[in-house]
Amino acid sequence: MSTTSLPAPDHSPRLRDALLAADFTVDGLLDLLGAPAYAALARSETVPALRATRGDTRLETLVRLFLLQRPVPAERARAVLPLGECLADGWVVEDGPDAAYVSATVDVRPYGGPDGEDWFIVSDLGCAVGGASGASGHGEGVVLGVGGASTTLAGLTVRTPVAKALDIGTGSGIQALHAARHATRVTATDLNPRALECARLTLALSGEPAADLREGSLFEPVDGETYDLIVSNPPFVISPGARLTYRDGGMGGDDLCRTLVQETGDRLADGGYAHFLANWQHVDGEEWQDRLRSWVPRGCDAWIVQREVQDVTRYAELWLRDSGDHQADPETYAARYDAWLDEFEARKTKAVGFGWITLRKSGSERPSVLVEEWPHPVEQPLGETVRAHFERQDYLREHDDAALLTAHFVLAPEVVQEQVGLPGAEDPEHVVLRQNRGMRRATKVDTVAAGFAGVCDGSLSAGRILDAIAQLMGEDPVLLRDRTPGAIRLLVEEGFLVPVAGP
Repeated sequence: MSTTSLPAPDHSPRLRDALLAADFTVDGLLDLLGAPAYAALARSETVPALRATRGDTRLETLVRLFLLQRPVPAERARAVLPLGECLADGWVVEDGPDAAYVSATVDVRPYGGPDGEDWFIVSDLGCAVGGASGASGHGEGVVLGVGGASTTLAGLTVRTPVAKALDIGTGSGIQALHAARHATRVTATDLNPRALECARLTLALSGEPAADLREGSLFEPVDGETYDLIVSNPPFVISPGARLTYRDGGMGGDDLCRTLVQETGDRLADGGYAHFLANWQHVDGEEWQDRLRSWVPRGCDAWIVQREVQDVTRYAELWLRDSGDHQADPETYAARYDAWLDEFEARKTKAVGFGWITLRKSGSERPSVLVEEWPHPVEQPLGETVRAHFERQDYLREHDDAALLTAHFVLAPEVVQEQVGLPGAEDPEHVVLRQNRGMRRATKVDTVAAGFAGVCDGSLSAGRILDAIAQLMGEDPVLLRDRTPGAIRLLVEEGFLVPVAGP
């Protein structure tokens, strides 16, 4: 673990004011660097940003100091920062002969909040996710900054106001930062005390209320407590060891993710949501969907989405690169690669899935558990899509087929219809309904379902619409009513139709 001490938050408001005054924000960086260099910086590639910051403006000074982690002349730093306070609190240290330069002790990275907030994420130097060298050499307790997984989880989370939120494995504090905007009280835990200090700095420098920070593994620090919202981007990597605290959970296989999900049932308040990123094993002789269904605790609905699958060789190579092991001598690299494959062979693991797990404490005796593979593009943020999904499950539980026929529906606003067939053909081969937002689902429907969806404006009940369709098509309306509720149920479940109150 790194032994470098972290800054004190004592003068964070003054430092924040100085950063904002210099336009050290997401928008400011985009204007200064341009989109290609800004995107490269997010991949930990610094050369384009170095070329764009050759001047001596206040913003260029801050970029070189905190993002590119280059020493800057003390006089230039003094012109943009309350330098005495930054030195006293430990944000920067004197560097070079006669202390002519100063260097940053942490990575301070602008981050845009969902409502335009100017936030800052504090993490260890040189550890932005991505780049060519991995996190090698930074110690097992390194605290990473914002990566794709962090922003994915933040976008998935349902953002309704809550009393109590819990961020498990907070790291640099990004999930706690988001939760602070809609939770009265935020608790953040981590096994790594250094991560807790980074989270404290992230919240302070972003101008958000302090969280209740607790050291410990999984739910141990909050034993006996319940929360309205639980989020976690845990150390989910399935590895043969626990060398790196930020990614290797120390439990065998996917036991850490399984344990986290299973124990959530007792920690989640009624109606509460839990959101996790996870990896899971694909085991010989076992359906991965069944494996994940077995994780869901009693009294909880679940929506589990597998976004990607990698065979064991690609998975091992991904995380060997992440840790910088690909830069080790060939024998060491081969031995570590071999250890990964031994681990998978012993557990009969043929592949590893990546994805999202969302739980909602419904208390239902007939829980809704959807496990699906969805590698297609989606539109973030998905929090509202997630909330609506679970509300639809409640609706469908409460309405049998007879009740659906008396209900009123409207077509979701983002849905379009596509007709697919040979050019010049009189009738399409099939009709597809497609969502242009959220999960961007598409579903093939027959003529009846397409006609039904097209006239759903909330004015007529489903049964009356079907009667009109039966008359137009010359069908028996009783038979049509009998065979159509299943199709209506599917369109509601997938979000193509939205239940509404009748006129």
